[in-house]
Amino acid sequence: MNHSVLLRSSGTVAALLVASLLWTGKSTAEDRPNILLIMCDDMGWSDIGCYGGEIETPNLDQLARGGMRFRAFYNNAKCEHTRASLLTGRWWHHVGASASVHYKAPTFGERMREAGYRTLMTGKWHAGQTPFQRGFDRHYGLTDGCCNFWNPGHARPGEAEPAKKKVRRWADDDQEFEPFTPNSNDFYTTDAFTDKAIEYLKQYRNETNPFLLYVAYTAPHYPMHASEEDVAKYRGKYASVGWDKLREQRFARQQSLGILPDGATLSPRDPRLPAWEDIPETDRDWWDLRMATYAAMIDRMDRNIGKLLGTLDDLGKGENTIVFFLSDNGACEDSADRSTVKGSMPWEVTSYLTQGRHWANASNTPFRKYKTTDYEGGTRTPMIAYWKGKIAPNSKTDHVGHLIDFLPTMLDLANAEITGELPGHSIVPVLKGKKIDRPWPIYWQFGKAKAIRDEAFKLVQYGKTDWELYNLQDDPCELDNLADRMPQKALQLEQQWKQWWNDKPQP
Repeated sequence: MNHSVLLRSSGTVAALLVASLLWTGKSTAEDRPNILLIMCDDMGWSDIGCYGGEIETPNLDQLARGGMRFRAFYNNAKCEHTRASLLTGRWWHHVGASASVHYKAPTFGERMREAGYRTLMTGKWHAGQTPFQRGFDRHYGLTDGCCNFWNPGHARPGEAEPAKKKVRRWADDDQEFEPFTPNSNDFYTTDAFTDKAIEYLKQYRNETNPFLLYVAYTAPHYPMHASEEDVAKYRGKYASVGWDKLREQRFARQQSLGILPDGATLSPRDPRLPAWEDIPETDRDWWDLRMATYAAMIDRMDRNIGKLLGTLDDLGKGENTIVFFLSDNGACEDSADRSTVKGSMPWEVTSYLTQGRHWANASNTPFRKYKTTDYEGGTRTPMIAYWKGKIAPNSKTDHVGHLIDFLPTMLDLANAEITGELPGHSIVPVLKGKKIDRPWPIYWQFGKAKAIRDEAFKLVQYGKTDWELYNLQDDPCELDNLADRMPQKALQLEQQWKQWWNDKPQP
């Protein structure tokens, strides 16, 4: 595998040389960077503009133009399992993963606070103890899974009861709420998480120690909720295209952007799904509404990210803040309508639509499958790293990254000890444009899904089906199953996966 940074735009070589001169050696306590980690929820690989999407994401696209995009970065294909590995730097089954788990290893909040960082968080946590109890000086947001964007709690005066799967727990520092019912009718989770993050940045603006701010948006996880104005911006655009042409258009843009893994071929439409041309004309407007709302949620998140970045600049913090952006898993195939009032619109609290498998298949272009599977469509995430003057602008890398790499990377940036029990590695050298190797293999497991990847090959299984073997160097979209032609390789990887799964060390 070629792990070198791909330099695909004019002027990038010169910019990389400048960056290498500006960023040499270990950072000192005086110049350690602030860290802004942004994670979204249930967003597919191709949804944002810099990864081939048509959704307007100018702020994320600007980060990509000014920084580095990973062409192969992995999550754990499921919300709480991703957060377990991201926060602890461990394989999830070594620390636990659920809405009630007490992680069996330190979080990056705890490790980075020990390193002298101010640790801040807003948004979705998805574990038992709160962030305030696990190393974060401040936290505001959802401690559980998905929630109603307009009102996570019960009905306010004059308002219908919000549609929801269940009442979710919220926290504001050491206070916990179940339910959390905001007072304002203008409440919207994406805005609320951003506003609180900006409040933190302003509150601690004069501190000399660096900060770590983790913003975990719930967008664009269902329910599909967006303002009428935001939805109107995209209405009709998807009905005029349909999911088949949308996938083709995104794939073509990915090719022109140079963001696809080498050898990528557009996977066929999920065979369980109808062609767009077979959808009755009378149903197309309803399908358009779902995808227009999903797009509006990502659009609004991007605008909020712009507010965060603007605040950093206004406070004089932008120059020495490294920004990371990724998604916790691929797009979700859940195709339910759980609205409590039939025909509710996405700007009403009684609405509860999901994106649906049909559009999720397009969101994960060019890959196969979805969230909760360990195929590339479930596990591969867009990942952007930006640090002005330090990371070469508009660069791309084939270095394979995983969630377990974030904690050692943060410790490296903090000039703190990277302890030997962490299975990941620091990607700081990659950000500098250097060629390095990573620890192999990478492992996955969630429910019925299993997978293992080494440098070239990936073995994957779902349910009681046979193991499938793919050469990701030649076939990154998993279209040519080699298991019958390479049984020894398949057996070797299967045995490695079983050994990993059975290895559950004590913390």
